[in-house]
Amino acid sequence: MNKINFYILNELFKGFLLILFIFLSIAWLLQITRLFTVSNFMQIEVLNIIYLSIFLIPNIITVIVPFIIIFCLILCFAKMYNDRELIAVMSLGFGISPLKNTLVLFGSITILLFTFLNFYFAPKIYEIYKIKEFDLRNTINFNTMTFSNFLNLDKSTILDFDKVNDEYRNIFINFKEKEDKKENIIYAKRGNIFNEINQYKFQLTDGFKITISNQNEIEKLEFLNYVLKIENKNINELKILDKNTLTIFDDLLSNNYLNIAFKLADIILILMIIIFFYYNNLKNINFRIRNNIFFITSSISILIINQIIKNSEIFVFSYITILFLFILFLIIITKLKNK
Repeated sequence: MNKINFYILNELFKGFLLILFIFLSIAWLLQITRLFTVSNFMQIEVLNIIYLSIFLIPNIITVIVPFIIIFCLILCFAKMYNDRELIAVMSLGFGISPLKNTLVLFGSITILLFTFLNFYFAPKIYEIYKIKEFDLRNTINFNTMTFSNFLNLDKSTILDFDKVNDEYRNIFINFKEKEDKKENIIYAKRGNIFNEINQYKFQLTDGFKITISNQNEIEKLEFLNYVLKIENKNINELKILDKNTLTIFDDLLSNNYLNIAFKLADIILILMIIIFFYYNNLKNINFRIRNNIFFITSSISILIINQIIKNSEIFVFSYITILFLFILFLIIITKLKNK
């Protein structure tokens, strides 16, 4: 690699890291704000939330890398064009070859790193995030909570209470019994709540319990003191069902070829964006504002469509749309090349 290639490559990676820092900071702040909003009423410590959010970073990067490449290429080469550096390189007699070779090297390094991140590293870290998030959400410390706001302890149990001077008041519990599917409603004026290893324990005072059977028969029990124990099903039924936690090896073992196809599509899209940039901007040294906007809007539109497809649950539709997307992109590149 000569000094010209090294200089251009250095400028590209400096621009890449700068835009990565900006985009990642914004995305990370949005995610951590969401975590704070969801977990605020549980009074989870701030440091725990910040620590948890760090495990989101690799997964965020896999989403924003194509967008980073778009702006990195435009900003880096447009700056070199405005500073007359591209003209200086071409005036040395090398033509466009140093620019093309550096672009190929930059694309190869970026795609290799992205492939490792997308197929293995990001899913592994995201799985750790899901487990830690699960633990934080379901290891509830009632002593630190100031209110419950109809908290879902699990799929069949809802809890609500007021807390005044560390005393639980107006306790409302709605739960269904799995065996006979009866619905139970309990209200108590006062009580204590404990979160033990695998169950929730309620010591209730001065209240009533209403049981509604499948035949809409109602039973009412008034009590002065009542102890209720509910199994913590969340701890016993930890099963992560998220395609973002699956590595390439998990996909192969489960024959999840659709998920592999989506990840391959991300890599191909990055390659096509780089090729598109070469024929649209770099080959003819065309960095006019209108041309730059065309490249940015076209590339972002393709990426948005790709994200919509990935979130689609229609199997056949996904494959057909991805194929159409690639063909459309190739047609655009071919027309620009022949222009």
